[in-house]
Amino acid sequence: MISIITFSTYSLLGHELTAAKVFTSLSLFLMLISPLNAFPWVINGLVESWVSLKRVQAFVSVKDLDLDSYYSNDTNIYNPEEVVKVRDGVFSWTESSNENPGTLMLRNLNFIIEEEQFVGIVGKVGSGKSSIFSAILAEMSHVSGYIHVENLDSIALVTQEPWIQHATIRDNILFGQEFDHQKYEAVIDAVALQDDLKILPAADRTEVGENGVTLSGGQKARLSLARALYQDKSVYLLDDPLAAVDAHVAKHLYTKCIMGLLKNKTRILCTHHTKYLSNADVVMEIRDGTVVQIGTPSEVLGSVELQDEEESTQTGNQEVEETEAEDSGLVQEEEQEQGVVRLMVYKSYWFAVGTCLAPLVLIALFLMQASRNINDWWLSYWVTHSHSQDNPVDEVYSGFGSLHDGLKNLTQAEDNLHFYLTLESCIQKILDSILKAPISFFQTTPIGRIINRFSSDLYCIDDSLPFILNIFLANIYGIVGTIAVQCYGLPWFAILLVPLGLIYLKLQQYYRHTSRELKRIASVTLSPIYAHFSETITGLVTIRAFRATERFRKENLIRLDVNQRAQFAGQAVSSWLNFHLQMVGVVMVGGIAFIAVIQHNLDSVSPGLVGLAISYSLSVTNLLCGGVNFFTETEKQMVSIERTQHYIDNIPAENIEGSLIVSPVWPTAGIICFKNVFMRYREGLQDALHDVTFQTHPGEKIGIVGRTGSGKSSLFLVLFRIVEIQKGSIILDNTNLKHIDLKDIRSRLAIIPQDPFLFSGTVRENLDPTSSHIDSDLYNVLERCHLKAPVDRLGGLEADVGERGRNFSVGQRQLVCLARALLTRARVLCIDEATASIDFETDQLIQETIKQEFHDSTVLTIAHRIDTILNSDRVLVMSEGSVAEFDQPNILLQKTESLFFKLVHK
Repeated sequence: MISIITFSTYSLLGHELTAAKVFTSLSLFLMLISPLNAFPWVINGLVESWVSLKRVQAFVSVKDLDLDSYYSNDTNIYNPEEVVKVRDGVFSWTESSNENPGTLMLRNLNFIIEEEQFVGIVGKVGSGKSSIFSAILAEMSHVSGYIHVENLDSIALVTQEPWIQHATIRDNILFGQEFDHQKYEAVIDAVALQDDLKILPAADRTEVGENGVTLSGGQKARLSLARALYQDKSVYLLDDPLAAVDAHVAKHLYTKCIMGLLKNKTRILCTHHTKYLSNADVVMEIRDGTVVQIGTPSEVLGSVELQDEEESTQTGNQEVEETEAEDSGLVQEEEQEQGVVRLMVYKSYWFAVGTCLAPLVLIALFLMQASRNINDWWLSYWVTHSHSQDNPVDEVYSGFGSLHDGLKNLTQAEDNLHFYLTLESCIQKILDSILKAPISFFQTTPIGRIINRFSSDLYCIDDSLPFILNIFLANIYGIVGTIAVQCYGLPWFAILLVPLGLIYLKLQQYYRHTSRELKRIASVTLSPIYAHFSETITGLVTIRAFRATERFRKENLIRLDVNQRAQFAGQAVSSWLNFHLQMVGVVMVGGIAFIAVIQHNLDSVSPGLVGLAISYSLSVTNLLCGGVNFFTETEKQMVSIERTQHYIDNIPAENIEGSLIVSPVWPTAGIICFKNVFMRYREGLQDALHDVTFQTHPGEKIGIVGRTGSGKSSLFLVLFRIVEIQKGSIILDNTNLKHIDLKDIRSRLAIIPQDPFLFSGTVRENLDPTSSHIDSDLYNVLERCHLKAPVDRLGGLEADVGERGRNFSVGQRQLVCLARALLTRARVLCIDEATASIDFETDQLIQETIKQEFHDSTVLTIAHRIDTILNSDRVLVMSEGSVAEFDQPNILLQKTESLFFKLVHK
């Protein structure tokens, strides 16, 4: 458009268009094309950078925690023997001193914890027990009052929800400390991990998945406790570590840990189990964020009704998934392609664009380039025949220019459409692949790898690849059009074209291999960064409590350095290529000028075509450099398509669709029948379930017991088809679950898990994700689960639920899961000791609610406390993946040789 306006105006003003003026100007215009094309991208990049910088600035501007201002250091008002002292303390989860109706505040705290004291903290669910620890560790905002901690470096924390690193069991226990065999063995014995380590193929060298995914809840709790013990601190904050284990193990932990290895330490224990506080020096009762009682156990516990379960309890934890004996590494190295990007990757991208749109884009690009070259050729004709007054050269030139601009706009619109469709297709496919993946995929794939696909790789597909591919295609058509014009204007140029083409090809091949592999290395090394960051954020409270922040920062820098080495090497080889391409370009321009002089002296070509060829020679160098460079860059960006396609093609999918359509009211009786069921978690592992056969009656209440690793939780996993069985069949109301849609199975059954999970969203969305219930139903279940008051404080059904339900206590999260189950009115309910973190009074009310609401439903309960299943119709005893006993509890208790009798009376 600029050249049309310039030359047309110049001609209309009566000036003569000479070759020198026209082609000098044209050369300058051609040199402006790339900067002008890049200008919108630059503006877009600047805007995005500005937004990102503001967000980063807002984040880094957040006030750092000032421990000096948080803790009081007045030496006149504290005693060195007072490990923790709080006076008139007010603490909040928000910065403001104004109480938010939805957040719990600790108010008017007054207590002193002295050196080597054993202090118990009790209270109802959601009363603020865990928040006391957060206040001591400066994880809350200090609104007012006085708090002093004698030595922050001497504190060890055991959280209610154990945080386990993606490492070996030994590394989790050592947690950065040197290995001391004697101390290590003492810790292993104290937390009763010997038997667990014996069943693992590599013992304590066995790698556990992210956040201990292959361990049971009790094993994670003991591993977290072992980590704290090994640190050998002087103050221990123990947030209900006994809730996730059975009574026998809890007694062992109490004797060997709390009253054993830690007998000369300061111990602060939050618990619902009153019997473990009988030896405490001081007991504090928390109610609604305030300490309402402080005294001896006899003074406080007499008025507090918490959990005091029967001594006889089976060992009830989820079983540990065994790892392969020949390889203790649960997670393998991330797969990385080698060699050139396969044709199938380009083919998948072609189909993502669309078989109709993709050819249209290429045709539009061809027509756009052809119109431009014809337009420039007509300009050379105009210069040659500028003396003629009869030829409408001006109008024709303007017409070709307008056609070129129109085609360019059309091409841009098609580009925008095809880039959008490509991204949408990739996102839908990879998301569908991830959502349909079996549970084994998530157990063996670090979250960092998945995040890498959805962040870095999809960003390349959305941003980098469209930009580079657009330039590459424009360069390819530009090279073809420019060379065609030059060969037409300077036929001898074809002689120079062959050796120069070979040189460009050689440079491109040499650079292509190196840059492509560097891109793959850079992509692979991003995953550990994401995984480490995610793990660090999850365990930040534990990391800060153990004063391990600096070590984790260094570990993060090491991972960043590995990635940056690959990134820097990629930039270095790119600079190498650009330098060599420019050198070859100088030779090309010199050769074209030499040929032009010779041919012009021989009068074999017209001056206009010579001028056009020379002006093109200045741009062809950049085009050839760009073609080589952007071809390689396109292949590098195609690595993101390659990695995304790898997930789309290679992640196994659950068998979602079934061959049978069940009735809307199925199941009606809730009769569950296991027939010779065999199941293993992954190929190469031993059977987790071995020839399991049993059948329930309609509405029967079944208690499930067994040792760790006996297969209890595996029953639930195969019932919901989370893990598919290898052999046998599972029948529900005379219908084989294998032939039913997963959606039908999982929507008709209900489960209350041991580890509750809440989604970011509203309370309503967490209770009723499908929006199939009215408000009165939701409030009704909240009332029955004793959650109405906490939810009302948050703001009702539309109140926000924090990430993973962080604004609910663990006990409250378990109650939300119960409320979900109540809404389903399912004929089959599976309970995995869902009230372990709830006080005794609430637990009794919940058990009564379950009995009333599911009186005619089949209820399967994995028992961690024997009192929860003694009233069951029958008890299923699992042993080594098989059914050992299945009968009424009173009958089994009469048989002294039965496993159930031994579990109860151990």
